[in-house]
Order: sequence, then C-alpha cells, then structure tokens
Amino acid sequence: MAALRPSLAEAEAEAERRVRAWASGQRSRGRRVALVTSGGTQVPLEARAVRFLENFSSGRRGAVSAERLVAAGYGVCFLHRARSAFPWARALPPPGPALLDLLSVHGREEGAGARVALDPRALPGLVPALLAYSRAKDDGALLALEFTALDEYLALLRAAARALAPLGSSAMFYLAAAVSDFYIPASEMPEHKIQSTDGPLQITMKMVPKMLSPLVKEWAPEAFVISFKLETDPSILIIKARQALEKYRHQVVIANLLESRRTAVVVVTKDSETQLSLSNEEVSQGMEIEDKIVNYLEAQHRSFMEK
Repeated sequence: MAALRPSLAEAEAEAERRVRAWASGQRSRGRRVALVTSGGTQVPLEARAVRFLENFSSGRRGAVSAERLVAAGYGVCFLHRARSAFPWARALPPPGPALLDLLSVHGREEGAGARVALDPRALPGLVPALLAYSRAKDDGALLALEFTALDEYLALLRAAARALAPLGSSAMFYLAAAVSDFYIPASEMPEHKIQSTDGPLQITMKMVPKMLSPLVKEWAPEAFVISFKLETDPSILIIKARQALEKYRHQVVIANLLESRRTAVVVVTKDSETQLSLSNEEVSQGMEIEDKIVNYLEAQHRSFMEK
C-alpha cells in the first residue's frame, strides 16, 4: 500500500511505544500475551469519504475470546474496530430502547440532583462482567487499541507486532478481525463524493497486501500465530485453510462456516484437523464456542513454547 499519511505514521509510532511499555509489564508479571484483532475494516471509496465498503463483522468473536484469554491468565492487547463489540461490555444491550428501558431517573428531573439507576436484576450478567472488567483493568491485563479504516488497522497491527516481538514464543497473535480483501489506492480515489448523475457506478479495486506474511517472517517470527478462515461453501473450507497454512507458514487456522460459526469450528494445523462444537445442552447452559477455542489454543500455545 502507499506510504502512510503523517498523522497515521505518528499514530503507529505512538502505538508501538504504548504496546512495548505494556508488554514489558506483562513480562514482569510472568504472563503470556495475546494480541486479539477484532471487528471489520472500513474501506473508503472517495478521498473525502461519504461512501465506504464494509462487512458484517460485529467483533463478537474477538471480544468473547479476549475475555476468555484474560481468564486463562493472558495479558490481552485488544486491537478492535471502533464501536464494535468490546470485552465484557456485551453484557449491556446495544444503544437504543432496550438500554433506555433499563434506566430510571430518581430525584429531580433536571439538574445535578437527578440520579440515574439501573436495576442489576434486569441484567443478571452485568455484575459478573463489571467485576471481571475491573479485575482486568486493575491488573493491567487489557490494553485496547482502536481502528476504523483499513490503513489504520494495518499500521496498528504492524506497530503491535513489532512491540510484542521481544516476547518470542510467549506471544500469541489471534487474528479474528474481518479484514477487507480489496481497497482503492489513494492515488486512484476520486477526491469528492461520487455523483449518481454520472450513471451506474463502476469501480476497480486492488488486492489488500496480506499482513500474515510479514507478520510471520519479519515482525514477530517466533510468535504463535492463529488466523481465521470463514467460508460459505463447505466443500472448500478445509482446502482454503490448508492453503493458508502452506502459504504463510503460521501455526493454526480456525476454519468456520458462516451459518454455523457460533457453534462449530475446525482447528487446522499442519498435522491435524480438530472439530470443536457445542451440543444443544452446552448452548442451553450459556457456553460459547470461544470457550472451547481458547481452551484448545491455550494448550497448543503451551506446547509450542515448550518446543
């Protein structure tokens, strides 16, 4: 991609400084560290952008996985899309009537005397989530970095990877973000809003450079790296996962189908294919597939470090 704009270059340098300092603290506490990427990227179609290319990712998988990794003893650097799901905050309903209906005002209707209250009985998961978040915050186990656009994501990923490289094999990269495969280079982007009066829209997009290759070969070559492969065609899912392993030479691909991604995945490594799934009973008990993914990967990571 083109050279970074000055403001983004500065943000990358600042992010690398922050992550490096945080990672030093994690090492002093004897923690393994996981970089979790989460949510989708935004690709502008104009330089002064009105229109964007998006995907459906809500960031739920990354947020849940970050919670589980902290519970497993990791320090988590959470690189997430702005306004996507955030660890423990998903205990609250999304902004809108469902959230407003849980709140009540006591005292004066206006001024400093009014108090806003929320009945925790209406959200039984809220108190445990707040306690877990407070523990993670107080322990310094969670560092959040936020992105919106594709170029921001790529810059912050590079910064975080370089900062975590000194941790060697104790660093895990859990690349759950849904990164666009296509973009329009700045040199080819119209400056102003595309006009509908010009007729049907025809755009040509370039392939986004794959970050797995420099991540594995250059930025953090000793780290334990997990990528995700989402498909809609079951006949090509494992084929595509194995192609990724062969091409990028990382350790794990989590392969999943769109319609069953919440209940089943296949963990693909060089030598194995392991099906992880939830039974109906486990679903009814509130278990999430990320519980099994993180449990499995934690053991794999420990074995990777020992080797």
